[in-house]
Amino acid sequence: MLLQQLADLLSLITIGMCFVLKIPQILNLLSAKSADQISLTSLLLELTSYTVTTNYNYTNDYSVLSYLEYPIILIQEYILIFLVLKYSNKINKFSILVTVLYFAISASFALQFIPKVVLMFLEPMSTPISASSKVIQLHAIVRAKNADTVSPITWFISAFTNLTRVFTIWMDSTDLLLLGKFIISFSLSSSIMFAAIYYRSKRVKQD
Repeated sequence: MLLQQLADLLSLITIGMCFVLKIPQILNLLSAKSADQISLTSLLLELTSYTVTTNYNYTNDYSVLSYLEYPIILIQEYILIFLVLKYSNKINKFSILVTVLYFAISASFALQFIPKVVLMFLEPMSTPISASSKVIQLHAIVRAKNADTVSPITWFISAFTNLTRVFTIWMDSTDLLLLGKFIISFSLSSSIMFAAIYYRSKRVKQD
């Protein structure tokens, strides 16, 4: 009973923090008016993972508290991708067509026009997709040796909420697919956070 109450509390904290998860990164982009060091490929892979996991949880009727942060993060992810496309001058007919196609497919999953069994197949793939998105972002930072447009706060919140989800999912559903995903995500989000802090502090010392 006490552990379940703790899990519910951590879920609420996680959801609350996810309301501002991407906000520091969005503000960084708006301030810099540049998408340097931000990998569009990473964001699109992340979007894919978030979308699959949201629909997987929703169609399996899991407790809303165990995944509510995903719809919240998705809204922020849309804004972030739009800004990266804008500052990279990549908003065109093709990107608009892909956007319409994305929302059509996502809605089809949620309404189960596409059979739920497809999500059962896709969800295990969302873990390597999510991990790949973070590895690509980490590589972009290390390659540039610069993290001026990357927000360490965003990645701290990401790491923290991934860690709390390990506990809440263990209490709610013990879904091994989701547990493995969050453990890996926690490790990689932490790595990006530390890389961003390192290159930012190095830049300050050089200045």
